[in-house]
Amino acid sequence: MPQFRPLLLIASAAAAMAVAAQPANSNCSGAVNLCAGQGAGGDNTGAVNAMPAYCQPGAQAVWYSFITNSIGGAVTVSVDHIQCPAIPGMGNALSAVLLAGDGSCTPSSFQPASSCTWDSVPFTATSTQGLLPNTRYWVMVGGMRNGGATIAAQCGFSIAVSGPGMDVVNTVFDAGPDVTIADGASTQLNATGGTTYEWSPTSGLSGNTIADPVAQPSETTVYTVTTQINGCTYSDTLTVWVKRLVNPVNTFTPNGDGINDTWEIPELRSFPQAEVSIYDRWGQRVYHSIGYREPFTGAGLPTATYYWYIQVNDVKGRSAPYTGYVTLVR
Repeated sequence: MPQFRPLLLIASAAAAMAVAAQPANSNCSGAVNLCAGQGAGGDNTGAVNAMPAYCQPGAQAVWYSFITNSIGGAVTVSVDHIQCPAIPGMGNALSAVLLAGDGSCTPSSFQPASSCTWDSVPFTATSTQGLLPNTRYWVMVGGMRNGGATIAAQCGFSIAVSGPGMDVVNTVFDAGPDVTIADGASTQLNATGGTTYEWSPTSGLSGNTIADPVAQPSETTVYTVTTQINGCTYSDTLTVWVKRLVNPVNTFTPNGDGINDTWEIPELRSFPQAEVSIYDRWGQRVYHSIGYREPFTGAGLPTATYYWYIQVNDVKGRSAPYTGYVTLVR
């Protein structure tokens, strides 16, 4: 009896293949939609196709489709992660071909848009010419009877589409460039190419479902905008960098040694109308200046920590106030 066990296992495996449920995309009308940059899993196990496979007659084939972008161009189909069961007589290679059609799913409506490509390891099939923009195309993936096999391969795999004719993010749909703003300032975002828009996070935005919300984040923020195009979801990001216009040091030492004797704020040289106020621990203002031509020296003041308030003013208006502490050490 032991010598018959392998035969029993082979028979059981073959029987399992024979009764495998037919994939929903075994026909053109059930084709799985492919999105640019987003791979999909596939399996042609148990597929029975009414339309002859282009690459090998009788091959179990499954269908995919995609819509090119608004620019059009070459498209490449990648088939990888091929996993085929080790069953005697069964091949281990898959094939792929791009097809143009009118949507009727009749055999006579299809024309090959690529050569038939096949292998047992990851491979690609590329359109033989640029594909039309905003047009649906199909991909047929089928098993091959390679290496003298009598049964066409029935395997799991993954599939993806890419190329100039499919690129969407930063080609058709774009969140816009990164932008730098001053702390407290705002900027208008401007996403393009989408059909709908949804931004996140919503903090600091005037709205999250429009293409051009006004952004006023309190800190540097990465915003993501999402849209739906041809049944696919795409996202793009941009960063709003929030830059403090002033970054004063928190300590200075007016001891007459010529080193760090004044409270220097180099950034204020660009803002001649900046307003600077300094207060002691009791709230008494000890320094005030419009512009900062004469830096704070702490003259007559004891070693202590002082509270400062700076309002940056320029032709664009008044910034949100900057506040903080500086320690005078003698």
